[in-house]
Order: sequence, then C-alpha cells, then structure tokens
Amino acid sequence: MMKFVPVAKLSDLEPGSCLSVEAEGGMLVALFNVDGIVYALDNSCPHAGGPLGEGALAGEIVKCPWHGWRFNVRTGVRVDNPDFRVACYEVQVEENVIKVSLPISW
Repeated sequence: MMKFVPVAKLSDLEPGSCLSVEAEGGMLVALFNVDGIVYALDNSCPHAGGPLGEGALAGEIVKCPWHGWRFNVRTGVRVDNPDFRVACYEVQVEENVIKVSLPISW
C-alpha cells in the first residue's frame, strides 16, 4: 500500500537542485527539481549505496556523488546500463509542501 507523505518544502528545492530527505518511518528519499517539476527516487545508489540526493543534477540526470553512476530522475534508469535502476516515487506539491507516495507497512 502507498501513502502520500510530506517530505520537504518546495522552497527548499530550487530548480536545478537535489536534496536528500528522511520520510516518516526513516525511509530516505532523493528529491530533484527539473525546471520546476519535482521528481523523487530512492536515495540509495544500487552500486554502493551513495546518497543520490547529494549528487550533481544536470538536466534530468543525477550523478551519484560516490562513484559517478548516472540516473535519469524521471525513470530511475541508469544512463550507462539500463539493467540498473532505482525506485521512482509519485510526487504531489500542495501549498509549498512536497509529498511523495511511499510504501507503508501497517
């Protein structure tokens, strides 16, 4: 089951930037602002667990700060090898609040 949870303020995520946040339950999420559209991915790079939300964003491509793996923030697919991907989450922005649809356990 998925639930939209507030994770950050839009004012904390300028266009062209990325941000690591901790959602309820301790889940780590990477946020990206691409020309005013917010995307969300799992914050852990599948290579070595690097924090994607602390990477470098160029257009819709984020580069992991640890070893340089690059991912499309819209799809979660690794640019250099589509066999690797990170989870993408649906995003809603309401009154300056970024909400991400995350799995919840009851």
